[in-house]
This record gives sequence, C-alpha cells and structure tokens, in this order.
Amino acid sequence: MTLAATVSLSADDARRIALRAQGFLGAPDRRGGVRGVLRHLGAVQLDTISVLARSHELIPYARLGAVGRTAVEEAYWSDRHAFEYWSHAACILPIEEWPHFAFRRRIKRAHGYRWHKMKDKEASCRLVLDRLRAEGPLTSTELGGAKNGGPWWDWSETKIAVEWLLDAGDVVVTERRGWKRVYDLPERAVPDALLHDDLDDRECLRRLVALAGQSLGVGTRADIADYHRLKGEQVDSVIADSGLVPVGVEGWAKPAWADPAALATVPRGRHRTTLLSPFDSLVWDRPRTERIFGFAHRLEAYVPKPKRIHGYFAMPLLAGGRLQGRVDPAREGSTLVARQLSLTTPKAARPMAEALREAAQWVGCDTVRVERAGSPEEAAAVTAELAAL
Repeated sequence: MTLAATVSLSADDARRIALRAQGFLGAPDRRGGVRGVLRHLGAVQLDTISVLARSHELIPYARLGAVGRTAVEEAYWSDRHAFEYWSHAACILPIEEWPHFAFRRRIKRAHGYRWHKMKDKEASCRLVLDRLRAEGPLTSTELGGAKNGGPWWDWSETKIAVEWLLDAGDVVVTERRGWKRVYDLPERAVPDALLHDDLDDRECLRRLVALAGQSLGVGTRADIADYHRLKGEQVDSVIADSGLVPVGVEGWAKPAWADPAALATVPRGRHRTTLLSPFDSLVWDRPRTERIFGFAHRLEAYVPKPKRIHGYFAMPLLAGGRLQGRVDPAREGSTLVARQLSLTTPKAARPMAEALREAAQWVGCDTVRVERAGSPEEAAAVTAELAAL
C-alpha cells in the first residue's frame, strides 16, 4: 500500500534536490575527495569506453574539477576501501556496501552459472580458489588466460570460473590493473566485520532502497529501483521501512519518495558547469533525466555511425542546474575536438566553452576546436567564446 504524500514539491524543487543529492549544487566536499564522492553516490559505473577519460574518472571530475587522473585511480583501487560488483551495472561500490549485495550473490549462486557454462565446474573453481589462496591476488591472465583466442565473449574455462566465483561472492575484486580485474579471496579483501555481516534478503533490499533514495534525493519507484537495478516489487516490499517519505512532485505522474534529510533544508549554492559522462548517475536513467531536466539523451556508441544524431559519446552539458547542450569530444594530439555539439539555448555558448576549456586542460590539451555544431551560429558562438576565455 502506498502512503499518501504529505509533502508537495515543485518541479524546480525536485530538480535542485536531485542536483544537491548528486553533488552538483553547493560547494563540493573536497576533504573527502574521490572516495567521498563514491560514498556519497553509493555507486560509480564502470565502462570500457574511453574518450576524454573512462567514465569512472569523469564522475569525480564532474563534481570536484580537475582531480589528477592518477589520484582518481589510486583513490578507487588502493587500501581496499571499495569493491567491484553488479549494481546499476558493473560498478565501483564502497566496501561498506558489501553486506547489502548478499541477496544478489545468493541469487547468482542459486542460478548456478552466468551465460557461460563450465566443462567441469567443480574442478575449474577449485583450481582458481587454490591459486588465489596460494599466490595472492591475480588477474585472469595470470590465472591462465581470459580468452580462447576467438571473439571477446569466447572466454577460457578459467575466466568463466573466476567470473562465476565473483558473481557468487567466493572471490572479490577490489583493484584493477591496467583495466584488468584483480581477483582475491573475500577473507583477505573484505574487513571481517563486513564479511560476516550476514543480512537476509529483506534487509539487503531495505538498505539499498534507503541508499538509493539518499543518492537521488527524490525519486519515483522506478527511479529508486533503477539505481541498484532492483525490481519494482522489491522496492515495494521495503519502501515503508526505508526511512524515505512519500512526496508529490509537480508534473510527475507517479508517486515519489524523498530522503528526509534532503527535505530538511532548501538546496542552495553554486552550480557546477561541467560535461557529464553518459554513465553519470545524474543522467544514467534516461526517463528520469527527461522528466527532471526536459532533456532526452541517448548513448549512441552502439548505434551505427550513419544513424547517430549527436555522436559516439555525446556528453551532456550541465550549467546553471540545467542540461543546456551536448558535445561529442575527441582528442587529436594536444587538441580537444568538439566533433559535434548542440545547445538548447544561445546563452549556453559561454558555459559550453568553459566546460570544453576545463576538460581540455584536465586531459592535457592546450587548444579546443569546434568541428561541427547543430548550426553555423552555434559553432561560431562557441568558437568566439573559446577565443575570449
């Protein structure tokens, strides 16, 4: 049963609450650095695409500014303060969330396999675990090779085994080296108090729903479910005990819930002007993004090139608390190239130029060139603003 909303929010209220919850409104907590961003968001999505940088590097950059890229990697993958697992997708998660995913590990274990099946499951898994126990953390290459020599999905028996053990929680990843997962035993990588914090399924779900609500600030059932890829009925089963409160949001057709802390004070402060990864948790849920910002966005990396509208890795421009355009960037030597850009308003030319210049400096480029734009006027306006900076 859904409780009646006791608080009404305007569409702008909801937008500002969401921006603050995601770290884009108000002064960022630089003391916490990258690790603070991770704890605040609860999940940072990983992806193989690297344009300006990989997505997990773009997430703290968008909130904190030009954090050193080496420092970003060290913050994620040192001191075993984080682990990698299936949340919204493959994500970096604070190590404190290890117990919360016990329900998913049990589901994986009960299913018995991923999409690959092993020729000899017992022997292959035993071999992996024995190697890790004897030799310490290892990559799949060090374990015996990730592929059989065919396409990327043609995994070796060892790779299938170690990934299955990762799903089931019998191995853990707390580090990547050169983008390769480094597998370890949970008893070595997870603090003892967390490793043995055995939560039942309901408590796992309750905590994840509460955390999703805090990370979103305000969201519908679908928003909350999508954050850690839960099912709607799983959210329904625990929402009343999550601590989130029902709210009504102007223009939202569905009921919503908010983090009480997000309602306690009016969101104020400086807005970030930045480019966003398409996998940023502010925009990774496309229906929510369109509902909050009136901005339809789609990742076109997997769309055939002739059918792309905005480009391979179009990054939304966040400025003044709104999404005001997008740009498909690339690097050519020391030049950042805006292969294609578009603006939602002519006033966005200045913030687009500022965001491009900052991104260029971050990745070591000293010039910016606009290659194509939605119109000649947009290209000329952004080029002029770049020259004026």
